[in-house]
Parts: sequence; C-alpha cells; structure tokens
Amino acid sequence: MKISMNSRTFRWLPAVILLVLTAALHAEEALPPGRAAELAARLPAQPAGFAWPITNRATWEQLATDEAYANTIANADKILKQPLPVQPDSLYLEFSQTGNRTHWQAVASQRRGRIEKFTLAEALQNQGRYLPALEATITALCQEKTWLMPAHDGGLRNFHGQEITPDLGATGLAADLAEADYVLGDHLSPATRQLIRDNIRHRVLDPFRAMIEGRQKAAFWVRTPMNWNAVCVGNTVFAALALLDSREDRAFYATAGEHCIQYFLSGFTPDGYCAEGVGYWNYGFGHFILLTETLRQATGGQLDLLANDRAIAAARFCQRSEILPGIFPTISDVNPGTKPSSQLAAYVGRRLGWPTTAKLTGAGDGLAMNLMLASLPANVPVARQLEASGDNPLRSFFPGGGVLIARNTPEQYPAFAAALKGGNNNEPHNHNDVGSFSVVLGRNMVVCDPGGEVYTARTFGPHRYDSKVLSSYGHAVPVVAGQLQKAGADARGIILTSNFTAKADTYGLDIRSAYAVPDLQSLVRTFVFQRGATPALDVSDAFKFTAPEAFASTLITWGTVQSAGPTALTITDGDNSVRVTIDTQGHPFQWHEEIIHEDVDTKRKPVRVLIELADKIAEGTITLRIEPVAGK
Repeated sequence: MKISMNSRTFRWLPAVILLVLTAALHAEEALPPGRAAELAARLPAQPAGFAWPITNRATWEQLATDEAYANTIANADKILKQPLPVQPDSLYLEFSQTGNRTHWQAVASQRRGRIEKFTLAEALQNQGRYLPALEATITALCQEKTWLMPAHDGGLRNFHGQEITPDLGATGLAADLAEADYVLGDHLSPATRQLIRDNIRHRVLDPFRAMIEGRQKAAFWVRTPMNWNAVCVGNTVFAALALLDSREDRAFYATAGEHCIQYFLSGFTPDGYCAEGVGYWNYGFGHFILLTETLRQATGGQLDLLANDRAIAAARFCQRSEILPGIFPTISDVNPGTKPSSQLAAYVGRRLGWPTTAKLTGAGDGLAMNLMLASLPANVPVARQLEASGDNPLRSFFPGGGVLIARNTPEQYPAFAAALKGGNNNEPHNHNDVGSFSVVLGRNMVVCDPGGEVYTARTFGPHRYDSKVLSSYGHAVPVVAGQLQKAGADARGIILTSNFTAKADTYGLDIRSAYAVPDLQSLVRTFVFQRGATPALDVSDAFKFTAPEAFASTLITWGTVQSAGPTALTITDGDNSVRVTIDTQGHPFQWHEEIIHEDVDTKRKPVRVLIELADKIAEGTITLRIEPVAGK
C-alpha cells in the first residue's frame, strides 16, 4: 500500500493526549560517550540526501523510464495550473475550537505535497518549468507561523510562538525540503536554499538538539515506544545529514538517532508484534527504514540499525501478520483493507535475503522516502539471511502481544482463518478489545474488528471510549453484568492455554481483569480453531459470579445477519457465509443486531450482534461455533 503525504496519512497520526501521558523531563539524553567522534570519522566530508543531484542526468533519465514515474509530469502540470491553496489562521484554529482536524490537514497536504511533485518533475525533465512554483511554495511554507499540525498544538503555544516543539508534520516537511535542496541544488536560488536551511534549523534541528542536550523540555516522542519516535527521529536525522556542512554536527544527530530509535524498537514485543497495527507499521517502521538507510549510507555500511534481533523481528511483522493472502488484522486504529506497503515489504525481503522481484520505486511517505526506495540498488546488503517461509503456514503466534493467527491447511478448501487477540487495554492506539477475534473466509472478514474511527479531538481525548468502535462495544467480546471492558494495562488477557497441533489450535485466555465487576470470580475465553475439510472456530466463555448476573456475547460484522433456526444464525459478507451455532447449555437467550453509527472509513458501518442470556445466572458457559456454510 502506498502511503503519501495526504489527508489520509494525516488521519493516521496519533494524538496530543500522548504528549501528556508520556511527556519527558528537562533531562539530557545520555548519548554514549565518544560515539559522536566515532561516527564523525565515518561520515563523508559533505552532506548528502538520497538518490542523485539533478546534474546526474543519466540516472534521472533512466528513472524517467520507470513506469512508477510515468504520470509524474502530468500530475505536476495539473497542479501547476492551480493556485497554491490558502491556509488562513482561522483554519488552524478550527481544531482548538471544534475538534475538527481534517479541514486543515486537507489543505496542508496539498500545500506540502507540491514539494515532492514539483521536485520530482523538475529532476526528471530538467527544464526549469517547475522551479518558480516550487520556490513560491517553499516561501509560503516558511511564512507559516508554525509547521506543527493543529491537532498536536492544542494549547496553541507553537501557533503563538511561545515554544517550538517539532511534531510529525514539522519533521516530515523538514525532511522533504532537505531532500529537495539536495536534489535540485543550485537550480534553486541562493535565497530559497538559505530559507530552507534557516527554517529547518529553527523549526526542527535546533529544538531537537536542545531537547537531547537538556536545554529544552523533551517532546514525548524522543523516548516513546511507538511510531512518533521513528517518524520524528528519522525525519530529523535525515534532514541534518542532508543539510549540515559540519561533519561534527551531523555526527551529533547521527548519534542521537542511533540512540533514540531504540525506544521505538522497544515498542515491539520480542516476537515482533506491532500493537499499533499494520497501518502504523507502514508509517513507523517505514521511517525506521528511512533512518536505517540514512545512517547506513552515510557511514559506508558500518552502522546498520536493522542488524539486531529486535529490529529483524519487527521487520517480519509485515509477513507474519497476514491472515490469508492480502488480508491483515484490523486490530487497533487500522483502516480496514490496509496492507503492508509492498515497497517496504520488498525492502525487508531484500535485507533478510528472501527471493523477491518486487520493485521499490514510486512509493513512500514523502519525497525523502520515495527517493530512498527508488535509489536503492538491487543488491542492497543482506542484514541477516533468513528463510522466507520462517513461520508455520498453519499459524503465526505473537505471545508477547497475545495474538494468534490460525489458518486452515493451505491446500485445504475452504480458505478459513481467524485472528485471536489477548493483549491489554493500554496499547498504542488502544481499543478495549481483550479477547476479541476476527474470522476470514475466502476474501471476506465475515466476523470483524471494525478498525478505527475518523480522527477528531475526541479520538485522543478523555472521551476516547465514548466511541462505540473504540470501546469494547464494537468488538466481539463479552458484556459482563451489563458492563463493557475497562481501559488500562491491568485489563489484560492472561494466556492459560496455547496447545497447537496440525489438526487444531486451542488458545485460552483469562480475561476477568478486563471487567470492573466486583462479583465476577472468573471469566475464561477459550478458542478452538479446527482445521480440515470442515473447519470451524469455537469460542467459549466460561464465567462465574458470586451472585446471579447478566451475561452476553457479541459478534461484529460488515455483512448481513439472518436467523438460521432457534439456536443459530448466518452471517454473509460478499460471496461468503458462516453459520454461527449458539450453545448456552440450555439457558434461554435472545439475539438482536444493531448498526454502530460512528464515523468510520468503511462503505458499510459495522453491525453488532448481541447474544444475551434471558435470565441472570451465577455460572455458565456460552459457546459460539463459527463454520463455513457449504457452497459459500
């Protein structure tokens, strides 16, 4: 999947609330003594970006024949005819007034996106046609009061000039401007090149150095174990190494990048699970790759961030998280249908020695990423030789994240699989979803996790779980004594059973801690995934209270639901249907469905199916058997 600097990319960005939750102190980041001097000796005499200066005509003319760039000139010409979108202060202030973040982001993405489009078109054509519009765009961007996104400046301190704290948007713009300067060089006017340097230093590089040296309060992302760290650190270090003349200054940023990126890697479990989901793997790990290539290339291959166990495990998430071909979990704030970027996956494949013919050109989040991928040679060094089929085809198990992906035998019809989640309710981009699951039949996720909502101020504020798709209301988990799951790390799934065989996988979770119900003594959810010609998933909830209470199970789908008799229902999505047989051990129950009316990124809103015991009981078990309908 291609990630570009557009409004959808901005929607993936995390929230201001994280600034409060993980804000760092005024403390110098302890960089390894002597490391900067070590790296300074390895860095080239001059700064450099990715790909090639525009004067290298043979290489740019060769790139112009690549089909990935076939529409570059036409797209740039189309934009060239349009005026630069206006971005008034009132648009920036809208988030602080109404919580809307999409209006500013849509305009900002158009303004900033011109940097990449005009730079590429000019480098490919080399006629000077795009330089006036590009320089006008750069001037306008450098006149903005702040490069921060309004969603990350809730108190408007950056807008009012009271502080400068770079964010995802500011560092991304810095990286693209630095790459444009490297590629176009003296084809840009001296005044524009100086404007680029002054603004990148003032808005990004100087604040970052001050944070590392303890002269300014560190932004939360300096030490956070999630995508913000990789994106902001990767962009900042790249801009420094592409622009700064002083080798010693570049070595400082290289050392800080090597050090700070370890926080990002610590956010992956040792088995490589990415709790933020595959969309943020693209965004975060993609920028880890950007930083990796920045440092690897600048040091002549002597510093390779990918050459360690944690990074390799994180890299393999793009392969191991696939449920069935082309279908990936929608856990967390993932947009349904999101896949790992094919270009980033190809990069991972090459670095891990997997046979691949996939091309790296024509993709990436911004100009720097685009040209980093486009300029990599086919024989990029292997960090570690691994078997391409490293996982058991029957399952991918991430015990650190509490996630099991179970699949039917590959050669067996029908194609049937499930993604089963434990984890906890304090994960990055968390949903309250301990014990939830998805079922995939053929090309359809017939029982689903609905993914994220369209981001607003609520999404990352104290009312996050008012959302019916972010709370457990929108996940296939029990409702206990009328209560949804609580948030927090102490709400977790404890793995009780992980018995995996060729015929069946049994995965048991203690999920009692996810519910703030005082008289709930125990709640164990057990999944049994059966393989073969008649595959099935059994989901059993065994519960016990100190006194009779209400209990219900739920299913979530984008499909249609119909009764299939007194103890069964059918869920159909596309050409695929599953039968759900309900066993309540003789206790009467009723079920009903409800459309979840939240602003989501799917054509159909998710449907919640509540399967509720008619009477309160003190102890019992509800089992749902989910199996493909023959001929569907």
